[in-house]
Amino acid sequence: MEKTNELPACEAPDSSISRYLALLFAIPCGMAVANIYYAQPLLDALSSGFDIDRSAIGIVVTVTQICYALGLLLLVPLGDLLNRRKLIAGQMLLSVAALLTVGFAPSGAVLLAGMAAIGLLAVVTQTLVAFASTLAAPAERGRIVGLVTSGVVIGILSARTVAGLLTDLAGWRAVYLASAALTLVLIGVLWRVLPNAERERSSMSYPQLLRSVLRLFCEERILRVRAVLALLIFTDFSILWTSLVLPLSEPPLSLSHTAIGSLGLAGVAGALAAARAGRLADRGLGQPTTGVALALLLASWLPISYTKHSLLALVFGVILLDLAVQAVHVTNQSMIFTVRPEARSRLTAAYMMFYSFGSAAGSIVSTKTYAHFGWHGVCAAGAAVSALALLFWALTRKGK
Repeated sequence: MEKTNELPACEAPDSSISRYLALLFAIPCGMAVANIYYAQPLLDALSSGFDIDRSAIGIVVTVTQICYALGLLLLVPLGDLLNRRKLIAGQMLLSVAALLTVGFAPSGAVLLAGMAAIGLLAVVTQTLVAFASTLAAPAERGRIVGLVTSGVVIGILSARTVAGLLTDLAGWRAVYLASAALTLVLIGVLWRVLPNAERERSSMSYPQLLRSVLRLFCEERILRVRAVLALLIFTDFSILWTSLVLPLSEPPLSLSHTAIGSLGLAGVAGALAAARAGRLADRGLGQPTTGVALALLLASWLPISYTKHSLLALVFGVILLDLAVQAVHVTNQSMIFTVRPEARSRLTAAYMMFYSFGSAAGSIVSTKTYAHFGWHGVCAAGAAVSALALLFWALTRKGK
């Protein structure tokens, strides 16, 4: 099969990055992706602060996710062409400016513009994941990807706790201002420790680089299959987490932002447990791991449907759902990184665009469904998407 690019491969066949460095990769991954999800537990506060109707407030999350998808296409492939250390630092500096824009936003229009920029630049997370996979030895790639990706999911879920706590203490603007300050500190740390590997000059232009992302998707079946699974599982993930604040903030529960955000800690427990999925993928067990995880994803919606009657049932369901989503996500990435080692940033971009499409779709579906059919309607939609994902896996698992 003809190769899709002319860029040199950058492999580490006999060595792997240390656990310390892998954890250091995970921290900025978590911080960057958390910037996208801070808004989810704050939707009611943003609705009130900017006079946006509750049925339409999901647009804040949707705009962020759509721009994240654009960033995946336009920025992440650059990791196969440019010095990744400089690329990562530059994107994070621009993220600081975007966070400050949101933190000081005087109107809904400025808020949406800032959120769009945050989404576009948060793709530095995927540049870091691809960088870590390149530095890892092949026999440990799944484990390293699982460790770094666990930072991503922990960032997504802890964002709710941090956002809720800071909002109750100092208002929602403090969430974005604090993130800007911490990101600035982290830039200095990463500049000192990230490998500074200059790339060989390539005859490939930027437009050719972008076109090669589409060619990879057309040529690699495993990428297409795993991208569709990403779309479905993150639609499910977003259906839950975008709308969960609505029933929890209303009577009879009427929970505070801190209490609502703390539910993300339950999801962290599930995500940490699922980090071992990468090791199973390293042992050739990616397909059965996927099947079991998708079955758990479908089952999770039953206890979640009892949210208004039992917070314990909700916590159990959240752990199951986040364990399942993270297990499939880690397995997906571990499997697609086995092809085209010279194109890992572009493989990541192609795969993660479907993640972003799913997150945006889930945000729209969840708030609209809740407005018309309530919490049970949201749970039915989530279960339907889970069932579709399980069916799709069953129909495609035997192909190459």
